Amino acid sequence: MDDLTLLALRPGEQGRICAMELGGGMRRRLRDMGMIEGALVSCLGVSPGGDPKAYLLRGTALALRASDSGRIRVKLL
Repeated sequence: MDDLTLLALRPGEQGRICAMELGGGMRRRLRDMGMIEGALVSCLGVSPGGDPKAYLLRGTALALRASDSGRIRVKLL
């Protein structure tokens, strides 16, 4: 399948992380939470305003802004 950004995942869809184009502290925090290459992530839902989106990563729900999730590449499963 083609790769796309985490932002493009719709609720219920899953992807496998293939690259992170974030830098600095945000990259380090996400890696500490387990967002590393090869990790499985699924979209849980979208806030009423459309931003942020909620994702499930290794049993933990986290919310990411579009500006951050748009810089994480995934392969759709």
